[in-house]
Amino acid sequence: MLARVLKAAVLRGASDVHAKAGDVFRARVEGQLVPLTKQRLTPQQTRALAATFAGLEIEDARLDNLRDFDCSWGVPGVGRFRVNVLRQRSSFMVVLRVIPFSVPTPEGLGLPDVVTRFAEAEDGLVLVAGPSGSGKTSTIAAMVHHINRSQQRHVVTLEDPIEYLHRDLSSSITQREIGSDTDDTATGLQTAMRQDPDVIVVGELRDPVALDRAIRAAESGVLVLAAVSAADAASALVQMVATMLPEEREVGRMRLAGALRAILAQRLVVHPASAGARVPLVEWVEATTSLREALAVGGEAAPFRKAIERAAKEGKGETFAHAMAEAGISASGKDV
Repeated sequence: MLARVLKAAVLRGASDVHAKAGDVFRARVEGQLVPLTKQRLTPQQTRALAATFAGLEIEDARLDNLRDFDCSWGVPGVGRFRVNVLRQRSSFMVVLRVIPFSVPTPEGLGLPDVVTRFAEAEDGLVLVAGPSGSGKTSTIAAMVHHINRSQQRHVVTLEDPIEYLHRDLSSSITQREIGSDTDDTATGLQTAMRQDPDVIVVGELRDPVALDRAIRAAESGVLVLAAVSAADAASALVQMVATMLPEEREVGRMRLAGALRAILAQRLVVHPASAGARVPLVEWVEATTSLREALAVGGEAAPFRKAIERAAKEGKGETFAHAMAEAGISASGKDV
């Protein structure tokens, strides 16, 4: 039944599938959560789903202690999925994010050319920001794919979990899953530096030790591509500063200013000419002198936004407002 439901969801272009006790299977299609089935799932059925993804028998007592669990899952001929198993109202719920078999390309995602330019950088830290569901993972996968097909480099990824599977082309891609291939992101970053990397990809940069090691890798001549959950480029920098330990923040800001190469931030919006389809809007900025100076001085959003606007006027960035205007989308339009 699960395979049939997932196939139907993929054929409808769904981005996510929800399975919850007391409800039907639902899929997110073009931003809307729509029903896929008519029969409501029982707690026993969602328990069986949770057991399947956790690799346990349905009667296994360990399942009773399962609260939150992440993994990747593949269905032959259908696709791959990022799975989150959770508890709600004392029963299990499962949310599956659809991951296409094919790795995306920057042009296929409709990303600006500057994305490939940042992927070709020799070193430095490139932050890819956006809220949950905005396509950060796909954008980073597309950047890795661009490197893979056009350069001869060693790329080490640290993912939780592994989503897109990269086949070695011109480059060598080493994919490591947090929790199974390495203990955590910080440890993975530390050991990656002993693995002759040219590029390190961080699936989510969110703790002070990992941030310190990501900056250190960028300082040592490695290109680091890191995802950050933030609404825009300025917010991404605010979050990075806030992540640092208070006693290390002053030096940390200066180190980040020196290592930073660029920031990409994106949103998915419904384009008026796309018949309801969602398209990416990208705000980007190079690490200009004014942005580095603002970062070295403090961690407030206002100076960062002013530096980003200045960079945009100099042709070294683009704000969301300008991207929306170029796409013909009203500033009052609703993000989805």
